[in-house]
Amino acid sequence: MASRRSHLILVGLLLLALVGVALLGVPGSPIKRDLRKGLDLQGGLEIVLQAQPPKGHKLTGEDLDRSVDIMRNRVDKLGVSEPEIRKQDPNQIVIELAGVHNAAEAASLIGKTAQLELYDLETSLVAPSVGAGGVPVASTRLYDLLTRVQARAAKGEPTAYYLFDTKTKRRIAGPAPTLNDLKKDPAVVKQNGGDKNAAFPPEGTKVLQVPAKTAVVTCSASTAVICPGVNLAELPPRQNYFYLFKHDLQAKEPVPQLTGQHLKLSGTRQDFEPTSGQPIVTMQFTKKGNGIFHDVTRDEAIRGSISRNPQHFAIVLDNEIRSFPQIEYDKYPDGIDPTGGGAQITGMKNLDEAKKLALVLQTGALPVNFNTVERTDVSATLGADSLKQARNAALVGLLVVMLFLLVVYRFLGVVAVIGLGIYAAFMYAAILLFNVTLTLPGFAGLVLTIGVAADANIVIFERIKEEARAGKSVRAAIAAGYQKGFHTIVDANVVTCITALVLFAVATAGVKGFALMLLIGTVISLVTAVAATRAMLGLLGGFRWFDNPRFMGAGGGQRGRWLQIDFIGRRNLWLAISAAFLAITIGSLAVNGLNLGIDFRGGTQITFSTPQPVGLSDVRDHARTVGQGDAVIQGRGQSAGEDRYREFQIRTKHLAESAQNRLSSNLRDAYGEDIPLGIKNVSSSFGRQIMRSAILAILFSLVLIVLYITIRFHGIAFAVPVIIAMFHDVLIPLGVYSIFDLEVSASTVAAVLTVLGFSIYDTIIIFDRVRENIPLMRRESFATIANVSLWETIRRSLATSFITLLPVLSLFLLGGDTLKDFAVALMVGITAGAYSSIFIATPLLAMWKEREPEYARRKDSAVVDGLTSDRVLAEAERAAAEAPAPRTPVDEIQEAVAAVAGDGDSEAKRERRRQRRRTRPHGRAR
Repeated sequence: MASRRSHLILVGLLLLALVGVALLGVPGSPIKRDLRKGLDLQGGLEIVLQAQPPKGHKLTGEDLDRSVDIMRNRVDKLGVSEPEIRKQDPNQIVIELAGVHNAAEAASLIGKTAQLELYDLETSLVAPSVGAGGVPVASTRLYDLLTRVQARAAKGEPTAYYLFDTKTKRRIAGPAPTLNDLKKDPAVVKQNGGDKNAAFPPEGTKVLQVPAKTAVVTCSASTAVICPGVNLAELPPRQNYFYLFKHDLQAKEPVPQLTGQHLKLSGTRQDFEPTSGQPIVTMQFTKKGNGIFHDVTRDEAIRGSISRNPQHFAIVLDNEIRSFPQIEYDKYPDGIDPTGGGAQITGMKNLDEAKKLALVLQTGALPVNFNTVERTDVSATLGADSLKQARNAALVGLLVVMLFLLVVYRFLGVVAVIGLGIYAAFMYAAILLFNVTLTLPGFAGLVLTIGVAADANIVIFERIKEEARAGKSVRAAIAAGYQKGFHTIVDANVVTCITALVLFAVATAGVKGFALMLLIGTVISLVTAVAATRAMLGLLGGFRWFDNPRFMGAGGGQRGRWLQIDFIGRRNLWLAISAAFLAITIGSLAVNGLNLGIDFRGGTQITFSTPQPVGLSDVRDHARTVGQGDAVIQGRGQSAGEDRYREFQIRTKHLAESAQNRLSSNLRDAYGEDIPLGIKNVSSSFGRQIMRSAILAILFSLVLIVLYITIRFHGIAFAVPVIIAMFHDVLIPLGVYSIFDLEVSASTVAAVLTVLGFSIYDTIIIFDRVRENIPLMRRESFATIANVSLWETIRRSLATSFITLLPVLSLFLLGGDTLKDFAVALMVGITAGAYSSIFIATPLLAMWKEREPEYARRKDSAVVDGLTSDRVLAEAERAAAEAPAPRTPVDEIQEAVAAVAGDGDSEAKRERRRQRRRTRPHGRAR
């Protein structure tokens, strides 16, 4: 009775948690959360940045590649998940962001050059920005400051050019490195009414130059507590002040004295000032930078002690003063040695400002400046029709999984279905609480975790049925099944979590989204399998009507004799089949390669507008008629409702001129001969950085998996076959893509990672049973041990593979063109994973272990045929039933709950006493 009370408490806690989940979606609830979708599901903001190289510098492809990598790092650190970043001919970078609340702020932060410069303030200022005694003088208008130095600017080659309105003195454009760049500035073109060939400068405007070897530096009241030379009692509290600084990095004594090149990016971070608690940004210098900083601050300390006026060290980011701390000459007469302590930027208005400043410094400086030339909304890349198809496919797949569980496991299937419902609710809550951006790669992680969640129940249910067949009561079978199945589930889930954690920590973009979904889903599936279903079965176990093994499909002996074949004895056949497939795969990859899509190779982008709003599905149909059904099609600008737009962009792999003409002709025939239509080349969105980080993460996770399995299974013999099987399962889908010339996209990467996770999980489940049978079958050869372990787990393995394939098959049949290739990769990979776990990993383990002296001495006394396999299996089941079940953390939790509920003698305790009595010499059945 008390045991039932403890289960009731667990069920009550689960119900309270489900109420909390429900409140997350209720409008007006204090904990209401909104689902965050990625670009492929909801669209977002598109920002076009145009490179503006400095004078004398020719823009190169390496400049843009480096800029893309830096921007992607900034977007990831900014918290905007799943960005799409690509180059666009000839000098532009396009960034698409999902779920951005402040578009202007995000655009400025991503495109910030992050050029850090540190000046000896008083000696670096140029008149009229410096007064008597080196005191800074702030100008309230940039127009006034530059007007006073135009005579000086005419004597050398100007550093930069600005365009001003002569009436309002307002800046129209600039700074531009050359006069020609100023003419091409989008603001100047707009000033001329869009005419790029209009007279320059436009009427009513004036060009002002910055003198050679100088730079204009600003100080904003929004980013600095106070600006140099600003006396608020005399000057109005304006937003911006302007200064003219020396700027000559080629001089014998360079100005600025220090730049970002002297900074250690790894040593830059947001921190707090110890005494005041105010947010700051700390910096660490290189060895050379430490020496320069010490020399400059020593000079400032000497000047300060002579003049008795404090000297300052200005920290300038992108020509804007962020702080200018004074050097206390009494405290530091020999200057400041930053070795170990570094330097810090103070004067931050709030913590958010300090974090963003640290972010741009940590990611390094962009090699060239960028201007924002366009910002517009874009639709989801999949489109509403594809989203609807994917949703329907997922629902149908989940329904089929539930039906399968009900048919195979009867009443246990009912419990599993309820457990899956609880899993789905908790997964939804986790996505909301962790603010996960849900994308197609994340959806791939969800598909895998559905299989993992169902498999955890299958592992335990098969264990329960084994215990019931061994003669235990249903209640005792449930207790022993959970106790023995717990370690198996933990091992499989820990290995899966290792892969997910490393992928999340190291990888970027879609790979990170997949890893997060896989990690969350795996943890939640573990909780629901060992807590939710355990509590429900614990309650039901007390009813007399439930105490019938047949009621849960455990009547009779072990079924499936047709599966009791000599897997290990025929290992040469299995390995030969795999070798043949791998040879074909490697040959196809060597000869044909992979059909890399636009995500990897870039391609062609066609933009056009229509007189009337048109649906995305209609545009996709027209693209399909010319063989571009897999193109990425997005609406641009304001939606007219129901996925209808007037502006569109089509991104597809590189099209020959004839193919471009056919597609253009098709669109003009459909929407009018006069529609505006442009064609550009775009680079890949799945950049080298993403691929590099994904490969690094996978390799690192493999090392951790080898270490974990080696420690957990007491030897490397169990780890090596797992790794070999993983490589097999990755190569097979790639070979299918190569042989059938399927297009490889970013979704394919997500599918391959899904296969990786499934392969690990399935193999560990089988190996765990092998490890369990080794001490129970002390006289058998390892081949027999491995065969018995496979016989005991193969129904579970096949059920897991089938149950995971069901939603994927639904995705293939109902998911539409955009998801079919993704589903194909999953189906092939999951099938390969099931095959490798049974026919590759286990035989390889047997081959390795049979070389050990202990197993080499054993003779295989069991010839594997129908009768003998039954005998061996019966012996193994008897030994397993007599072996005491290990204690698990679940037992501790159950007993703690039982103690709170007043249970002095729980079912778990009683079952352990019964097991101890059975294992005593005088009480063991023979």
